[in-house]
Amino acid sequence: MRAFLVALQFLTCLPVRMDGELHPQDTSRSLAWYPVVGLLIGVLLMLSALLLHDSPPLLSAALLLTLWVVLSGALHLDGLADSADAWVGGLGDRDRTLTIMKDPRCGPAGVVTVVLVLLVKFSALFTLLETGNVVLLLLAPALGRMALPLLFSTTPYVREQGLGSALAARPPRGLILLIGAAVFIVLLLVAGGSVPGALVVMVSLFLLLRIVMMRRLGGTTGDVAGALVEMTEVAVLIFLASVC
Repeated sequence: MRAFLVALQFLTCLPVRMDGELHPQDTSRSLAWYPVVGLLIGVLLMLSALLLHDSPPLLSAALLLTLWVVLSGALHLDGLADSADAWVGGLGDRDRTLTIMKDPRCGPAGVVTVVLVLLVKFSALFTLLETGNVVLLLLAPALGRMALPLLFSTTPYVREQGLGSALAARPPRGLILLIGAAVFIVLLLVAGGSVPGALVVMVSLFLLLRIVMMRRLGGTTGDVAGALVEMTEVAVLIFLASVC
């Protein structure tokens, strides 16, 4: 339970109180609980959509997107912006890319990328709300955060003191597999036939982006992990909006 609270505290802005000192084992084990946190975010989005049932779909989509960003504290959007700036400004050079990624300032590439991602998310949310398939709101947050244990379990972390160094040091692969399978089964039982296709989208995008990461950086960073979450969410939403 402590590892879950660590994951909840890191990935959301929900008030979480923990007593005692945080141990490295708690941090590494928290990685396995990321899909559960994503599922919780999806539940909150779905319940909010039900509460907004009588509101105009455009307004509901805007409010849900706002809630989504607030719940995550824009953590992954920040990583997406930094990664976009670094990939464009790095000009194919590894060291230059890593240096730009550490710069707290946001450049044009980062701003444009974040705006486009939010625009696509808004459009997909509007489509899902119009069709009434609010249960599908569970999938994107859950699968987006399911990609993180997959990333840190299979990909070297290139910064010694980076935000994700503790996660990548000793990922609990057995627990990751167990909890990931449990979340997938829950999604399958609740959301039905769209889940396998959404999972294929997530895994395919992960494999593609991992190739890009390895070619440019030789591994991953915390910012790239955040970008992976956002891009996975967008890809899953596009798929769901296309098939619903």
